[in-house]
Amino acid sequence: MQQAENPSFAASLDAGLSGATRVYFIVGDPIAQVRSPSGVTAALRAAGRDALVVPAHVAPADLPAFFAGIAPMRNVDGVIITVPHKFSAASYCATLAEEAAFLGAVNTLRRNADGGWHGGMFDGTGFVAALVAAGCELQGKRALLVGAGGAGSAIGHALIQRGVGSLDVRDNDVDRTGSLTGRLNALGRGNARGVAAEPDLSTYDVVVNASPLGMRAGDPLPVDVARLAATTFVGDVVTKPPLTPLIEAARARGCPTVTGTQMFERVCDRMVEFLLETAPSA
Repeated sequence: MQQAENPSFAASLDAGLSGATRVYFIVGDPIAQVRSPSGVTAALRAAGRDALVVPAHVAPADLPAFFAGIAPMRNVDGVIITVPHKFSAASYCATLAEEAAFLGAVNTLRRNADGGWHGGMFDGTGFVAALVAAGCELQGKRALLVGAGGAGSAIGHALIQRGVGSLDVRDNDVDRTGSLTGRLNALGRGNARGVAAEPDLSTYDVVVNASPLGMRAGDPLPVDVARLAATTFVGDVVTKPPLTPLIEAARARGCPTVTGTQMFERVCDRMVEFLLETAPSA
């Protein structure tokens, strides 16, 4: 958590925690890189909710135990989901919002009135909103998406829905890539296909890294930036470091960019709106 770096968050905690405080978890493996605990806590408190977001480091094998443990905790109103649990967490939802149902993945859960979970997915719409706000025109354009995991699948769906003409998807998991592109093509909008090797990067209008590459020191770049046109919009979902090697290299190339931080701001807005739609349980 980032209390020391966020005065408004620290001030919100000074307002006091009590037995009435509502609890939200953010669960992932790893978890130290996430920004949601401070950002979402501050946003919930700004909206008048006595709430706190708590990070939980949970390995995939322990996810069933995590959900079993929080199910009877009546002051837990929601869960934010991060890597690598976005597909797995959908199975714990009794109901799903439309995009989450299409993708089979979630990044935010809130309590239903009966105590079950309702899942939503906002990585895609949030990232595309950040692209558009930065001046990226998507209609009819050609895009490359690196990574077909939970965030990547959501971004691919949002890009197609926003009107890109073609979407190439590159991921080490061939089956996952095929499943995503097949479902996107069934929408009858832009054409989606999987690509095994790095194609001619000079032909893309938009390149998005939705993989973890760039999160760890020494990671290779997800694409060869030297082969990009200077007009190509380059986006990255990684939030830590705030300026990833991909973003730094793209800016040096002259490319317009969208960072993971810019994405997070838009995603956070949507997550908070979703969490606030239902009053906390008694």
